[in-house]
Amino acid sequence: MSRFFFNDRKQLVNDAIEGILISAPHGNLVKLDIDPAIRVVARSDWDKSRVAVISGGGSGHEPAHAGFVGKGMLTAVVCGDLFASPSVDAVLNAIVAVTGDRGCLLIVKNYTGDRLNFGLAAEKAKRYGLKVEMVIVADDIALPDNKQPRGIAGTALVHKIAGYAAEHGKSLGEVRDIAQQACDNLWSLGVAMQTCNLPGNDDEEGRIRKGHVELGLGIHGEPGASVVDTQNSKEIIDTLVNALKARAGEGRFAVLINNLGGVSALEMALLTKELAHSAMKEQIAWLIGPALLVSSLDMKGFSLSLLKLNDLFEKALHEDVETLGWQKPVAFAPLRTVAHSAIHDRVEYTPSENPQVAGYVSAATDTLSGLENRLNALDAKVGDGDTGSTFAQGAREIAQYLEAGKLPLNDLPALLLLVGERLATVMGGSSGVLMSIFFTAAGQKLHDGQPLPEALLSGLAQMKHYGGADLGDRTLIDALQPALEALQKGDLKAAAQAAQAGADATAKMVKAGAGRSSYVNKENLDGVTDPGAVAVAEVFKAMVEAKR
Repeated sequence: MSRFFFNDRKQLVNDAIEGILISAPHGNLVKLDIDPAIRVVARSDWDKSRVAVISGGGSGHEPAHAGFVGKGMLTAVVCGDLFASPSVDAVLNAIVAVTGDRGCLLIVKNYTGDRLNFGLAAEKAKRYGLKVEMVIVADDIALPDNKQPRGIAGTALVHKIAGYAAEHGKSLGEVRDIAQQACDNLWSLGVAMQTCNLPGNDDEEGRIRKGHVELGLGIHGEPGASVVDTQNSKEIIDTLVNALKARAGEGRFAVLINNLGGVSALEMALLTKELAHSAMKEQIAWLIGPALLVSSLDMKGFSLSLLKLNDLFEKALHEDVETLGWQKPVAFAPLRTVAHSAIHDRVEYTPSENPQVAGYVSAATDTLSGLENRLNALDAKVGDGDTGSTFAQGAREIAQYLEAGKLPLNDLPALLLLVGERLATVMGGSSGVLMSIFFTAAGQKLHDGQPLPEALLSGLAQMKHYGGADLGDRTLIDALQPALEALQKGDLKAAAQAAQAGADATAKMVKAGAGRSSYVNKENLDGVTDPGAVAVAEVFKAMVEAKR
């Protein structure tokens, strides 16, 4: 199946243009209503008092080209079908619609269809008495021996510089010359590990082998100049940078980091980091991106464009624009850090003896260790089958501390805090964190002077707050809360009975409100006791036995 969202293939580009115009943040774009096959997006605030700057080409490179229409950049763009040049008539209509006495400049990427259609339209426009000039962007260095290098992502930089010159009232000849100067100081190179998906195309092309990238492929998916046997980000950046430096030479540069459509933001960020540590680092003055500027639908790739700076280019890049797609340059600088002392959150305590507390701890840890298989079996029916192992792991850790005489048994606040610390370390998943919250919060309240039952209820309240579960959600809270409420009245035996009743009640709950069980259908839950609640009930039962 085609990996592409669309409704009507024939209307795909028109639909996309409508979406772009609707979402334009400055509300300054219009589509010329001429013919459905003629797709021209123009500035709504244009008054023909300055040189018009027009560009365009095939669609599928968004935000190029419509994303660069607006004050300070392009006056209008002509959008063809996917990866197809717009027609001569479409370009001609755009020229006539927005060109005044000052004339217009056409900025064209170096592809045969674009050159011919824009070129013929320019000649026809001259018959209307309009002054038209054209510059051709050929920034791709992938094929050094090619007499006609392709125009790729660097085109956006030419748009920006030409738009600046036009906005500042330069003549047509001046705007053309400035744009051509930008073209002459511009070099780009791209790489991809996967080509793009076209609408309605069910073929899994697989041209680029896994573990490899294609260097210098075109923005329409044309095969690259070579295949590189790596997907290592540093190696790929170094490959691009070395080739670009060899062509661009010395100087100060603005570097455009262009996402070709399918690279995640995280990957683009780490590629930017590699660029910052590359052989270019001393020559980079400004970064533009990483961002989508001239894409190739969802191609899994990116490109770098180098623009050798002069004072005019630098001013042009920084001038504010009212467009959807332009990215404001960022001054290049090394990573900034602030020294900060690490916090080592460790409970400070002194081991101590208390036979009664030791008995309770031993009863709880022995019980949980012995319940491992039973709880796992219950959890396999309603969750992921590891509750018993998780609780047993925590219990064994505390039991080892008890056996080694490392627990502050005669200091209950420190004991609860230490248990919370160790459970967060050794118990896996969310259970360890929840139990750690319970014991840590209870230990702190006990340290602050609350009686033990109230402190334990405070710990429960924090566990509920952070975990999101509550009474009736078919979790261990259904046993723990009634048990602690009974314990508040001073009766451990009543607490054990309340815990057992709460655990038994979970078997009749056919909807879980939290935990892994919340993803299980009611048929699988019916009649199965929650394993966490069983653990709580059995621990209270064991503690009653230990008190005798």
